[in-house]
Amino acid sequence: MGMKDIFRSQKEFFMSGATRSYSARRSRLEKLKKAVETREKDLYEALALDLGKGVMEAFTTEIGFSLGEIDHTLRHLSGWMMPRKKILPLLYQPGKAMIRAEPYGVSLIMAPWNYPFQLVISPLIGAVAAGNTAIVKPSHHSPHTASLLRDIIEEAFPPEWVCLVTPRTRGLASLLEQPFDFIFYTGSTRVGRIISEAAARNLTPMVLELGGKSPCIVDDSADLKVAAKRIIWGKFVNAGQTCVAPDFVVVHREVKARLLEEMKAAIHEFYGDEPEHSIDYARIVSRGHMSRLVKLLEGDIVAGGGYSREKRFMELTLIDNVDWDSPLMEEEIFGPILPILEYSEMEDVLKKLGSMPKPLALYIFTRYHWIMDMVMDRIPSGGVCINHTLLHVAPGSLPFGGTGESGMGSYHGKASFDAFSQKRSVLIKPFALDNSLFYPPYKRLNGFMQRIFRFLG
Repeated sequence: MGMKDIFRSQKEFFMSGATRSYSARRSRLEKLKKAVETREKDLYEALALDLGKGVMEAFTTEIGFSLGEIDHTLRHLSGWMMPRKKILPLLYQPGKAMIRAEPYGVSLIMAPWNYPFQLVISPLIGAVAAGNTAIVKPSHHSPHTASLLRDIIEEAFPPEWVCLVTPRTRGLASLLEQPFDFIFYTGSTRVGRIISEAAARNLTPMVLELGGKSPCIVDDSADLKVAAKRIIWGKFVNAGQTCVAPDFVVVHREVKARLLEEMKAAIHEFYGDEPEHSIDYARIVSRGHMSRLVKLLEGDIVAGGGYSREKRFMELTLIDNVDWDSPLMEEEIFGPILPILEYSEMEDVLKKLGSMPKPLALYIFTRYHWIMDMVMDRIPSGGVCINHTLLHVAPGSLPFGGTGESGMGSYHGKASFDAFSQKRSVLIKPFALDNSLFYPPYKRLNGFMQRIFRFLG
């Protein structure tokens, strides 16, 4: 079946109203949960083959994360679907007003390879919860996970509700030609611009979850031992292939040496003498990405630096004495390489970061609340995590998304439901007590009508 036929089938199904009821949405989310749970062991194997993920990392960042999001949605869905009543001004009385959360229609969900399961399932939960149909495109860089996703989706949904497609370059153009009602894309800023251009042709609303160079600032008041562990963990989860990973560290010069020693100690504590044999350390997704990362291995390497192209393995690497003009600072690293920069005055850091594209995440390690406030006031970002890394992404109560070149829109929890919903305003008037102030001839009221509208409106 071609892309046009798939799109037409989903459009007809959506227009039938079959996706709209609470019972239908809940039933499909429950089927999705069961299908995931049934294949949990297979998913561990697929994620290991695609990215070398260990069981614990696969569960916490992919499978458990997604199951938790389904449970959160099932607990709150009925409340999210209820129309929100609004108060009308006196001029419009008697009457009722409300805001209804309406599904857009046929949605497109495009996911990357770094979290190939979670970044398909998480937005899909929002699409289904909001009453949409969805065409899902996973990454071809994670084929084993994509194959399992197809099985899971086919078990949980009929193809006219949710359908997984795997087009390559030529087929992708055909996919983007379809007049989708909503697009959700996770990936690079470069491809995000292409998606934006395609969406603009049909004035299609969208969410873009992109990336960028997320900075990590460590001042001289921070607990360096704790900060080092939290930075190393956040950076090297999934071998650094995380859109919100700390991309570089800017540390006060007075504490840089101590922070580096604590970071080296944390690497050893987490992954041992031979990280290559650690069951908790992932692999680079492909040899092409390995080649890109190897080119960045230059400068003052103070930890790691080893790699194996054949095994798609790269050591956890710290590079010291990096300056702002280094090639390491030109684009998102997206791998297990962490540049270390130093500063003397916070004002200099803020000026440098303020001149860079807005990042997806901003990390600050400090004991001073005035530093926290000053950095947040001066440096825009998608999200902020203070004295830890990555944790702001997980809670369903916190919207997750970017700003500027790191994306637009947000999701997770209710934010996912909202992302895939149009906020439709509704005003209901009874036939009784018809207000003649609305009708001409207006000259009979002269200035009185203008005054009454201002007073009662």
